[in-house]
Amino acid sequence: MSINKDQIAGRVKEAAGTVQEAAGKALDNKNQQVKGNVNKNLGHVQAKFGDAKSDLKDAVKGSDSK
Repeated sequence: MSINKDQIAGRVKEAAGTVQEAAGKALDNKNQQVKGNVNKNLGHVQAKFGDAKSDLKDAVKGSDSK
């Protein structure tokens, strides 16, 4: 399984969003919590897109070798 830019960027964005959300909770800042939650979920979607892209690429490579 190969790693692509979407997987990396998505997981980084997801982690940053989690930190931002936690900071918002700690500071009782609802705006920061919401921004963190949005970034976390966008990162998750981007990472899953990268996973799907990688799986498709691996499947195509596998069918070429048959």
